[in-house]
Amino acid sequence: MKDYVFNCCFLPPPPPGEVEVEPSSRRRGNMAAAPPHKPFLIFFDFDETIVDESSDDVVVQAAPGQRLPAWLKDTYQPGHYNEYMQRVLAYMAEKGVTEQAIRTVRLLLGPYHAHGCPRCPENMCKQVIVRDYLARRTQERGRPFQRVFYVGDGANDFCPSLILGPRDTAFARQDYPMHKLIVEKVTTQPADFKATVVPWASGEDVVARLKKVVEER
Repeated sequence: MKDYVFNCCFLPPPPPGEVEVEPSSRRRGNMAAAPPHKPFLIFFDFDETIVDESSDDVVVQAAPGQRLPAWLKDTYQPGHYNEYMQRVLAYMAEKGVTEQAIRTVRLLLGPYHAHGCPRCPENMCKQVIVRDYLARRTQERGRPFQRVFYVGDGANDFCPSLILGPRDTAFARQDYPMHKLIVEKVTTQPADFKATVVPWASGEDVVARLKKVVEER
């Protein structure tokens, strides 16, 4: 993952052999100086955030009759979704559904890592992932990011939002689990949630807010 900087006025370097001319907006005494780069970091969830559907549900469309038998669906247990999808994919493989039929979806799933977070499913805690990534990038860069943004929708997106600071923003999809959990936390324990909360219904809501942040001096 790379660092992305919002910059509305990118000035490419001059061609070889040419002298770079200082833009008038940067000359001494000119109050219209170009805004400095702002090192922001944005995390995006995928299912029902980047795409408006669950990729697991789409995979099931490749099953015979585009449905799963009741006995298989009844094996799902809260907090063990990864294991459930492993059984689903194994069933589809037994029925002759090829990997090509479900495109890039792997027929073998495993946990991303081990963790001890009581809020998250066994296969992954996004707070651990975000926290470790921020710590590593801060060490590599020698300084923290000015602001961090997290865009998500599900219950497992609530956990990483808890470590965001006062200058950070949690974009929670309106009326989805992440949003409801944040509202509950802010209502019952407001001191424990520090980030700005921005509910969103479409990508335009997120883009509009990011543009506003970038324009701030």
